[in-house]
Amino acid sequence: MVAAVAYGPLVAFVERSVRSRDPSASAEERSTLEQELPLLRRAVLAADIIVLAGLGYWLGDNIGG
Repeated sequence: MVAAVAYGPLVAFVERSVRSRDPSASAEERSTLEQELPLLRRAVLAADIIVLAGLGYWLGDNIGG
């Protein structure tokens, strides 16, 4: 549940930082960036789920015994 809530702000932050550093000079380069952003979103989602699931497991093991 926490991963779903954290995903939106996290992916917005990552996209903003990638777009601000984008040195694209041509429309073709910008098009390539737009094609790669969905892959970036999936990577953020996967990392978000893995990290927060691991954290939840660790907390549950330490608190619940």
